[in-house]
Amino acid sequence: MAPRRLPVALTIAGSDSGGGAGIEADLKTFAVMGVHGTAAITSVTAQNTRGVYGVYDLPPEAVAKQIRVVAEDIGVDAAKTGMLSNRDIISAVAGELRRYDFPLVVDPVMVAKSGDPLLQEDAVDALIREILPRATLVTPNRMEAEKLTGMKIKSVSDAAEAAKYIVRNLGPEAAIVKGGHLEGGESVDVLYYRGSVYTFSAPRVLDGCYHGTGCSFSAAITAGLAKGLPLVEAVREAKRLITLAIIYGVKVGGGHCPVNPVAYLEIDADRYRTRNNVETAVDMFLENEDLLYDYVPEVGTNIAMSMSPCTPRAGSM
Repeated sequence: MAPRRLPVALTIAGSDSGGGAGIEADLKTFAVMGVHGTAAITSVTAQNTRGVYGVYDLPPEAVAKQIRVVAEDIGVDAAKTGMLSNRDIISAVAGELRRYDFPLVVDPVMVAKSGDPLLQEDAVDALIREILPRATLVTPNRMEAEKLTGMKIKSVSDAAEAAKYIVRNLGPEAAIVKGGHLEGGESVDVLYYRGSVYTFSAPRVLDGCYHGTGCSFSAAITAGLAKGLPLVEAVREAKRLITLAIIYGVKVGGGHCPVNPVAYLEIDADRYRTRNNVETAVDMFLENEDLLYDYVPEVGTNIAMSMSPCTPRAGSM
């Protein structure tokens, strides 16, 4: 029997030397979602949790060739774009993507969590004109959605109107306006797809980590699409992953700490290890019951083991 083919996802994005966002976050997310991750690097950034200290764009033809050789040899079941940096890279990526019909998730990365720009100002029009019409889904946060639509977004209903505008006027099949920057005790993402509005809610997390949130969220959706999930289901599963990734963020650095997409697998793995350890302890107890009998009170005894430390509190920020 031939081995089962693993679904393949491609990320077209920049590299974050701090490991919290970009290519690094995408590949971690792909792995925990059970797909093989491939990459076309658009730019190398000198970056940590405090800021972006250097941006070094690759030649556009190098970016296009990375996409081509992966698609021609390995195949791509779904792809995403992240940091595209400049007009020439956008044009090269758009031209290459026109050769293929796999689902495409576009994360319109414009600004880093630190506030540093990741998309040149004169490239926004190129992104709208050349990339968005090819997209299966566009995933802007509030500020990016305001930039794309010219609208002010202060509420969930505003987010729904912005998502509708993006689909109806800019050409993607669907748009989701993320709710991380909206006020309220719930983080509500609003999806507009095939004439319907869907909302995805999760409690807002106190003391969580947020660097790389958009990258991991869009990568998780891409992985879901690569596995053949319907779009709405792919978004729902991505919402679950990113919520856990924020809660169990990696507390490193002195600035914005990165999300931890590996938590999506770690929790179940820890639960399995804990159960196995308790079962092993019970077996050891029973094997040595003659030695331990006199030390067990009449009311009986308990064997217990805890999982990882408690998670941060959820609630309004």
